[in-house]
Amino acid sequence: MNIITPDHCGRHLRIGIVQARFTHPICAEITRACHDRLIKLGVAEEQITLATVPGALEIPLVLKSMAQSQQFDALIAIGVVIRGETYHFELVANEASAGVSRVALDHQIPIANAILTTEDDAQAMARMLIKGSDVAIVAVEMANLLKTRYTSA
Repeated sequence: MNIITPDHCGRHLRIGIVQARFTHPICAEITRACHDRLIKLGVAEEQITLATVPGALEIPLVLKSMAQSQQFDALIAIGVVIRGETYHFELVANEASAGVSRVALDHQIPIANAILTTEDDAQAMARMLIKGSDVAIVAVEMANLLKTRYTSA
């Protein structure tokens, strides 16, 4: 059996990040944790591109533009959707997530999704640092996996 092991070496990878500015302090911390982990994984500073958008619903469009540019090995979506008193939470959370998945599948590019959906600010703050670090690892691993030749030795 040919087993492909996870590769977390980020050298030579180009990573694009799209971050929502809505709930900015939390999103900024997710992005900081993500950036720090990407650097630790060997991604060069100049190979990381950050674009910001107003909110979570705008993330998929910019991801699509980045994917179409063919300048990136993986992309990362960062945002926070916090439940409010209306149905708007479900619409934003569902549409943003579906859009991220659609871009990844349509363009065959890995997109690590760090759009948090939480009940309140406290839940988002409790998850922001670990989620930021986790999506960096996912992006690097998936970029390397998709570069792998699926042939037996």
